[in-house]
Amino acid sequence: MNDKSTSPAPHIDAAAVMQAARRLEQGGLVAFPTETVYGLGGDAENPAAIAAIYAAKGRPANHPVIVHVSPEADIGYWAASVPVEARRLIASFWPGPLTLILKRAAHIPDAVAGGQDSVGLRCPSHPVAQALLREFRGGKGGIAGPSANKFGHVSPTTAEHVREEFGSDADSLVDYVLDGGQSEVGIESTIVDLSRIDTHGPVLLRPGQISADRIAAVLGVPLATPDASAPRASGTLDAHYAPHTPVVQVEPARLQDVLARLAAIGKKVALIGRAHGQAGASVAVLRAMPVSADAYAHDLYAALRDMDHAGADLIVVESLPPTPEWQGVNDRLRRAAFDSQGLLTRLLNG
Repeated sequence: MNDKSTSPAPHIDAAAVMQAARRLEQGGLVAFPTETVYGLGGDAENPAAIAAIYAAKGRPANHPVIVHVSPEADIGYWAASVPVEARRLIASFWPGPLTLILKRAAHIPDAVAGGQDSVGLRCPSHPVAQALLREFRGGKGGIAGPSANKFGHVSPTTAEHVREEFGSDADSLVDYVLDGGQSEVGIESTIVDLSRIDTHGPVLLRPGQISADRIAAVLGVPLATPDASAPRASGTLDAHYAPHTPVVQVEPARLQDVLARLAAIGKKVALIGRAHGQAGASVAVLRAMPVSADAYAHDLYAALRDMDHAGADLIVVESLPPTPEWQGVNDRLRRAAFDSQGLLTRLLNG
């Protein structure tokens, strides 16, 4: 049985899409839906708009953003060269949750690439995103679109998450929020570096729903891991995707014991787990998650946001299998818990 949540295709409000496109063309910022998460968009060729994105998010200026393009886009306009490997991946996975890092064309602003000589490109499959990209500059523009949240926080998967994230700043920082329902995938795109293909081969910079094995099957070679000279890419810092409440991961075999010990020292726990019977009286609030990796990814960020509102001392996440289909979700949870490393040991050892 497929336990992934499914939603009807979102209605495309043509007037709203047109209004959002005009705001982008005027240098404004627009939050827009994609199948992965909501993006905070600006004109990718307008340095002032790109600077506004960085300011709104509190994002370091050397941290590149991904450029979203329409299905009809000329990739050669954005990239100095488009290797055959890129063409193969585009044919197999675009539109979809795959970002390709290519050598940046000279006329593309440094700011969108965080000052690097490469650029990240993606063609989203969300129908509202595609409508916006086709309306914006007649389909010839690109929208720089990191996730529509404060830097390092949990990414938004609904329009309401965007408004919640920016709070009273939303009207001043985000000119328009384009609602496209809940994001279908729920975690950010897979990122593959092809900018050094001749010397380093294809490199997996960030895992996502499209697995490294699927990409390798198309290319005929395995993906390498990043080395010290790999391009910086979105969402690859050690600490990222984090709620305000500390996150710790616990193996299923230890879960009941850890929960009981935390309760004994008076800690209020919010649990995110797949084992629905593990909670008992030891947790204040439980979020029971789906069994499959895709369905879990779909629900992950909403679960983290819900648990962040529970007033708990910490969020305990039941650890997931270390298998390829879970790589993207495990990557996000590892980064969400990075700043809480050692917390559980300190709490349990007094």
